[in-house]
Amino acid sequence: MSRQPDAEAIVGEFTRAARAALPALRTATTPQKDQALAGFARALRDGRDALLEANRRDLDGTRDAAPAFRDRLTLTPERIESMAAGVEVVAALPDPVGETVTTFRRPNGLEISQVRVPLGVIGVIYESRPNVTADAAALCLKAGNAVLLRGGSEAIATNAAIADLAGPALAAAGLPTAAIQLVRTTDRAVVNRMLGALGEIDVIIPRGGPSLLHAIHENARVPVIQHFEGVCHVFVDRAADPAQALAIALNAKTSRPGVCNAMETLLVHREIAPSFVPTMAAEMRARGVELRGCPATLAILPDAKPAVDADWDAEYLDLVLAVRVVDDLDAALAHVGRHSTGLADAIVTEDRAAARRFAREVDSAAVFVNASTRFTDGSEFGFGAEIGISTNRLHARGPLGVRELTTTKYVVQGDGQVR
Repeated sequence: MSRQPDAEAIVGEFTRAARAALPALRTATTPQKDQALAGFARALRDGRDALLEANRRDLDGTRDAAPAFRDRLTLTPERIESMAAGVEVVAALPDPVGETVTTFRRPNGLEISQVRVPLGVIGVIYESRPNVTADAAALCLKAGNAVLLRGGSEAIATNAAIADLAGPALAAAGLPTAAIQLVRTTDRAVVNRMLGALGEIDVIIPRGGPSLLHAIHENARVPVIQHFEGVCHVFVDRAADPAQALAIALNAKTSRPGVCNAMETLLVHREIAPSFVPTMAAEMRARGVELRGCPATLAILPDAKPAVDADWDAEYLDLVLAVRVVDDLDAALAHVGRHSTGLADAIVTEDRAAARRFAREVDSAAVFVNASTRFTDGSEFGFGAEIGISTNRLHARGPLGVRELTTTKYVVQGDGQVR
């Protein structure tokens, strides 16, 4: 019975501090925010050894975890540099706060402008990936928001080490340190308290596995921007360049299989399958990929594992690939429409009409023509970083960058008009 009052006190203290910081954040100048971000990036580089040591402690506690899980948790010098560089890119982006989206004049002389403003207090609930701490902090600050970060218990030391570097950078720029706060308890009651903090937290953005995402979706009273599984497809059309298709498929599956924008199902046009599938299979297997195929695939690859119905809806997040041979573009579109989770899907083809039709009819947050689904990423889109990838249909969809962390208000200029 004592845990819930603890969570109540913890979240209440954090949200009060965050809301108290909002007036200063709404009026912060672009140079102030950019100064804080530049200081944060320098601190990440200067603190590399301390970050690696904290990460080592977290990894020591997950020795029995799956390789893909440990990969998401692991920091390396290169990944720390990537975090710092991402923060600098965010600093270099145009400041969305105060941007005029549109202006129009009414017949009565009222001039109405739609202007971007911060969302407010953002709660980010995430697992495994320490880089989310830096990315979310940078993006929320640039957009003038206060952020309350609650990472997973498996990364508590790493997340704390990263968050500790943000406070001095904020203070040096004259900004409230409560703009970026990390919840430093593994008590799960805190998550439930955040989900119910309507009026204290303006929006929740979760990043993690299906169980976390579904639990948040089912229990949240605070508005949520989220996606569930990333069941991403690549369709190799009959008009595909085989070498290009192979390179895209290999990248989409094997460059980093434990992420949501990795390919989980490969669709191959029946006309190209006899020549493409054996070459693809050899290259995939050389990289450790287990293949699960439909009957037509098994006719070409008798040693592949037979796919079952569940494979077409599986987000493996591992070196496992479902392969289906389809009769034509119609069949490919039907499969994607039935099994895609709406995050990212791709076609490889030199047929412009097929490419246009795929791009028009596939209803996903990102649709690729002759490119890997792995580009579904804020940094690859030029956002510097991302706070998540949304498959929501309201507010924002796709990688969530700085602009997606704002809303708008109307500023109406009159000259004594009354209604």
